[in-house]
Amino acid sequence: MVPQAIPKSGKPTLRTISQITGFAVTTVSRALSNAPQISLETRKRVHEVAANIGYLPDRAAQRLKTGRTNVISVLLDPHEEILGYGISIMHGLAKALKDTPYHLIITPNLVNGNNVDAVRHIVRNGMADGLIFSRTEPFDPRVRLLLENGFPFVSHGRTEFSTEHPYVDYDNFAFAYEATRWLIARGRRKPTIILPPKRLTFSQHLLHGFMTAVREAGVAYEIPEEIDLDCPVERIRSYMSWRAGQPDAPDGFACGGEVCALATITGMSDHGLTLGREYDVVAKRTSQLLSQIQPKVETIYEDLTDTGEQMGRLLLARIAGEETANLQMLLKPQFHFSNPGAAD
Repeated sequence: MVPQAIPKSGKPTLRTISQITGFAVTTVSRALSNAPQISLETRKRVHEVAANIGYLPDRAAQRLKTGRTNVISVLLDPHEEILGYGISIMHGLAKALKDTPYHLIITPNLVNGNNVDAVRHIVRNGMADGLIFSRTEPFDPRVRLLLENGFPFVSHGRTEFSTEHPYVDYDNFAFAYEATRWLIARGRRKPTIILPPKRLTFSQHLLHGFMTAVREAGVAYEIPEEIDLDCPVERIRSYMSWRAGQPDAPDGFACGGEVCALATITGMSDHGLTLGREYDVVAKRTSQLLSQIQPKVETIYEDLTDTGEQMGRLLLARIAGEETANLQMLLKPQFHFSNPGAAD
């Protein structure tokens, strides 16, 4: 068989690859599907040509043939608190889906709602083969809907349903516990923690870790009701500035994100207090921001790119029929405190 020239225009098709490689169209199709009956050398050649010419399968035809869309839908929250959240999560997902037929479609999610209607629309209309979302609630209606419909998904965060479901979560109990212990070891007499909205599951995990640490140490503590991690940065700053001027103000702060930490530092500075002298901060870090502008802030790292990659891998496994019990992952914080000694 003599390979023919590449067509100068038009969308590349199976026939285009056939003309370039000299293989029959049916052989090309089976090679792209990685059929074991096709030799490895032939499969590699076909995939190489497909990549070089930008071949994309006809998704409508594939859906008619296989019943699948080759789409992963992501409900993405516009986090203000977690810097680079969307970019990092999507980068990780892209790594997991590389060399697979799946494409990512992003649906914006409202911070103050669980967007169950968006999930229902995706499921009802068969718009994706799997779904990824975050900010779970203890009895999240999205999880209930997806479980009832047997629709593959992975949540970033856990729930309290008795029925198991796939998830990737960060150990927020460990973060809050170790952050608070560090503040106490620094000699801070009254630590505090700024929590997410109470309706979110990880708010409970953070609270549990914080309370475990302060009770073990027998120290005073404070949990502000006026602000949470979803508040605008100006509101957190104003509250911290106001609270610093009141009696018996906190002097140790566990912050669930870099924006919260910066707002706290700015508010304390507004009242004339100096980080590392009158108070300390431990923050969850997802970028290099704090280490560049506030090196005195102790941080505990959360790798969101890894989180996205793990969610992608688990979702692919779930779509392939893997049991739910094997698709649950709790990622441990990375502790590298630079100054564990007593406060000055």
